[in-house]
Amino acid sequence: MPPITKDLVAQHNLTDEEYQKIVEILGRGPNLTELGMFSVMWSEHCSYKSSRLHLKKLPTTGPRVVQGPGENAGAIDIGDGLCVVFKMESHNHPSFIEPYQGAATGVGGILRDIFTMGARPIALLDSLRFGELHSSKNRHLMRGVVSGIAGYGNCMGVPTVGGEIVFNDIYALNPLVNVFCLGVAHKDKIFRGTAAGVGNPVIYFGSKTGRDGIHGATMASDSFDDESEQKRPTVQVGDPFTEKLLLEACLELMERDVLVGIQDMGAAGLTSSSCEMASRAGNGIDLDLAKVPRREPGMTPYEIMLSESQERMLMVAKAGKEEECLAICRKWDLDVAVIGKVTADGILRVKDEGKVVAEIPAKALADEGPRYERPYQPPSYQDMLTNLNYDAVPDVKDANAALLALLESPTIASKRWVYEQYDHMVRTNTMVRPGSDAAVVRIKGTNKAVAMTVDCNSRYCLLHPYEGARLAVAEAARNLVCSGAVPIGLTDCLNFGNPERPDIMWQFVMAIEGMKDACEHFQIPIVSGNVSFYNETNGLSIYPTPMLGMVGLIEHSERTTTQWFKEEGDEVFLLGTSREDLGGAEYLKVVHAREQGSPPYLSLDKEKALHECVLSLIHEGLLQSAHDCSEGGLAVTLAECCMSGAEQALGAVIRLTRGRLRKDAILFGESQSRVVISAKPVHRQAILDRATQSGVPVEVIGSISGNRLVLYVGDEGSTEKVIDQPVATLRARWAFSLERTLRES
Repeated sequence: MPPITKDLVAQHNLTDEEYQKIVEILGRGPNLTELGMFSVMWSEHCSYKSSRLHLKKLPTTGPRVVQGPGENAGAIDIGDGLCVVFKMESHNHPSFIEPYQGAATGVGGILRDIFTMGARPIALLDSLRFGELHSSKNRHLMRGVVSGIAGYGNCMGVPTVGGEIVFNDIYALNPLVNVFCLGVAHKDKIFRGTAAGVGNPVIYFGSKTGRDGIHGATMASDSFDDESEQKRPTVQVGDPFTEKLLLEACLELMERDVLVGIQDMGAAGLTSSSCEMASRAGNGIDLDLAKVPRREPGMTPYEIMLSESQERMLMVAKAGKEEECLAICRKWDLDVAVIGKVTADGILRVKDEGKVVAEIPAKALADEGPRYERPYQPPSYQDMLTNLNYDAVPDVKDANAALLALLESPTIASKRWVYEQYDHMVRTNTMVRPGSDAAVVRIKGTNKAVAMTVDCNSRYCLLHPYEGARLAVAEAARNLVCSGAVPIGLTDCLNFGNPERPDIMWQFVMAIEGMKDACEHFQIPIVSGNVSFYNETNGLSIYPTPMLGMVGLIEHSERTTTQWFKEEGDEVFLLGTSREDLGGAEYLKVVHAREQGSPPYLSLDKEKALHECVLSLIHEGLLQSAHDCSEGGLAVTLAECCMSGAEQALGAVIRLTRGRLRKDAILFGESQSRVVISAKPVHRQAILDRATQSGVPVEVIGSISGNRLVLYVGDEGSTEKVIDQPVATLRARWAFSLERTLRES
């Protein structure tokens, strides 16, 4: 083995202080294999060394919580002895270097996190960020990522039922690929990653180990530069067909009552799975690398322990159950071998051909990495970002042109080109397909359904990280409520730049505070999550993007609601109040090329009252549709209500009261706590009464008729027709915008 030099330590992304701590733990200097094991486990990606102190502030408990943070995924009780298991993870850096495999293995990894817990995955969602599509590189990244998600998810037979995509050039060199997965399990049959029971066998199963993905976790914990695209060897290669066999083998093993613990070999591979399982149980593990199935000759212990080859699992079986476990894995055509045993000494001991090549306390690797309370302060440019001079922004002159421009902008335009590549109907559970406020999947064997959404407005988070995070929680909950679901749990994927910069750390800390306050107010526990730091290249960071995946429960699936208008003659209502909230609006970016201002005002009390009002109206069967008002404002929301239904497009005549607001604020401002609903005229009074009782402002703003969207703005006696467009025209501009951009470029 080579000598451990200062340069070698630096190449492993370890500081001098971290290296000295390793020497103190071991009582000696580490060898190369041990240095590599510490480097991946103490990386930002695995150890959360810059974020853990702040993550402890988040609310993680509640009456429905079956499993909170700390395991492969979180779990929430949905009744009838069942729970939903869900988590969201990032695969950002690998997807920039190799978009197809980066995205595909991101899907594979999150699937394993779910079925490792004993849950069969039933739904995937993805949240993506790319640079603007005028760049051929950004188009290449988008096509590759979408193909990777489709290729893996479709082969696995798990439907991709929803998600969201935002385009901004700040993500051109750091695209974000965040993947959410949800599964269903019996709540008394949740499996955890623990190596309990001294003497129990440790069994490797799945694919063979290769050299792909070595130092993937370390690479994910580093900023990029101009040479980063040369890091392809650190990107894993996925095989969904093997993963499907692995899924079925895991679920059969779990049915047979032969397991003590089980864990996916994800980031840091065999190192992380073995030390984390041992640490949770307060035990040690002895491993024999000579027994590890491998696909390449001459692999060193360093390579075997750090490989991130995909589709691999580690299980601790009950003593005497080895042969049964081996037989099940062989039946599913998986490589399998007993490679070790649980010990009582707390040491992860690695042998190769009878020689000890690593000997490290498991808890030191898994739980005793450095913890940094990094300095944070707002950047000097923050006031400039929030300072928007409205006098310098002319009010809208041609609202028709502005609406069409917004509907064509890639962030607002239909993502049909993307989701049509995904199989969103496999397994026949999908009740609401991609294209509404939330995806909805039925829970077979019950009358329940589960709604899911992923949300974050990163521009709001740039302008005010605390408010942006609160707004993200509120919008995610509002999307679920509009589908008829009660929000019950949340997972997060927190994407930020370099935490060693005080301005980035300030963004992170403020976002955590915002999430905490909103989740506590709505009583939504955060049961799992992920932090992705170092999303920056050559010193340019992404916008702070605390992505949220929220889950809601619909007790009676027949009350599921969608966003599009249903019948001619129905009346249209606006719940909530419009304000002059143009700061950070998509309208300002698209029409005026500005990303400035204060984010929209949010009252958590008013937002919660709105949720309760909408849910009561849905549960009483009074509504035909409900749609959250968000990006693009009220005009875009109404256009989507007219045209986003798969079966038909319906026009509407709408009259909006302007008051003292600017015309563009009424049409395109992004005021919060607003929902557009439609209902049969016979229910008008009941809706007005219920909203009044709930303290929610309500207004009848029009009716569904014809095949045009017509908007009047003004006050009594003085109205102006500001928008008049055939719904067919709106739909053509909105539905095919992405496809046109990709085809024409």
